[in-house]
Amino acid sequence: MDNNTIYHFVGIKGSGMSALAMILHDQGYRVQGSDIEQYTFTQRDLEKAGVKIMPFAAENIHAGLTIVAGNSFPDTHPEIQAAKALDLKVLRYPDLLGELLAGHTSIGVAGAHGKTSTTGLLAHVLGGIAPTSFLVGDGTGKGIKNSQFFVFEADEYRRHFLAQAPDYMIMTNIDFDHPDYYHGIDDVFDAFQTEANQVKKGIFAWGDDPELRKLKANVPVYYYGTSDRDDFQARNILRTVNGSEFDVYYHDENLGHYVIHLFGEHNVLNSLAVIAVSHMEKIPHAEVARELLTFQGVKRRFSERKMADMTIIDDYAHHPSEIKATLDAARQKYPDKKIIAVFQPHTFSRTIAYMDDFAKSLSLADVVYLTEIFSSAREHDGKVSSADLGAKISKGGTVLHLNNMSALLEYHNDVVVFMGAGDVQKYEKAYEALLSDSSLKNN
Repeated sequence: MDNNTIYHFVGIKGSGMSALAMILHDQGYRVQGSDIEQYTFTQRDLEKAGVKIMPFAAENIHAGLTIVAGNSFPDTHPEIQAAKALDLKVLRYPDLLGELLAGHTSIGVAGAHGKTSTTGLLAHVLGGIAPTSFLVGDGTGKGIKNSQFFVFEADEYRRHFLAQAPDYMIMTNIDFDHPDYYHGIDDVFDAFQTEANQVKKGIFAWGDDPELRKLKANVPVYYYGTSDRDDFQARNILRTVNGSEFDVYYHDENLGHYVIHLFGEHNVLNSLAVIAVSHMEKIPHAEVARELLTFQGVKRRFSERKMADMTIIDDYAHHPSEIKATLDAARQKYPDKKIIAVFQPHTFSRTIAYMDDFAKSLSLADVVYLTEIFSSAREHDGKVSSADLGAKISKGGTVLHLNNMSALLEYHNDVVVFMGAGDVQKYEKAYEALLSDSSLKNN
């Protein structure tokens, strides 16, 4: 790392990029960046920290910069081309992250699902006990000089996480996702196996995942879950409308009783992984239990608000497994209310690959609505529509449009769950505006 340079982030508003920029800023490096002019939730912390954000332009690039290029931006991007013309150093996001791990006890969190929530939880727990730097995929990051721990979200897309060789790695699951890149489950497993070979001290893997059970590594692989064959086991699980509590055992050793104010089976498992890492680092169990009690979640993961007589939940879920977990959490917290799902399919390729699985997971709600498919930067159209998915859903599947969200006004004293990784929040805001108008008229 170079104190004499300014780190210029191309795509600084990206969730990982904004977090990485904050870490460098906190550690005393000079940071700036460029991106689209449209407001995104990730820029708030950057602006509060005084980090300069500019619209994309080749003129932003000059001598004295080190370029940090976001994964979404090819070498043909005008700013990257300008940097190369000036012979400036250009780093990709995963490589810079790999460099930052040196000098810390580093813990990565990888998996097709659950990595952001688990990373946020791990950072919260360790950060309450010892100096901890962290990078979470919800756009939050903090750098502390000479921190003991460095917690980060490891991205399997395009094998980006192979640029990192952490001390420990939590692997929440191996699932076939990113069909625009991976050829199938065996290809995904190969990526995780390659990363496992780079881990230095230990791997913590979900025991019920058949792919994770195949892992071979040069370090111990500790499995966590609810089965007797798991090394770290949650027993006596109690799920209520206030959260969950459970006992934890490492083989036959009782590690104590833990309470979390989080919902869904997946959050019990995420907590168990954090407890397992903490145990191996000899952190007192009582301190871990204390920190678990105060965690409130990460951005866009089961974020709730009350409006009129409705509960509105915003969640990043965009894969069938994630949808299932989110609806399970909603059922736990609101067992007596109707659950209405509003789902924005994310990319044509993923919608085609998981058509039947999406229909099955969404049917866990009482009523389902869809928006049009959100296309990615890599694809703009496809041979599938939201109506095709809707036709397979037994509990609805009506396609909503931004200028007509009034169908949702039929529900009262219920729960609406907006899910998606694109811009589903604009539909949420349109519904909230209708709800506000309706409340004013009724009063």
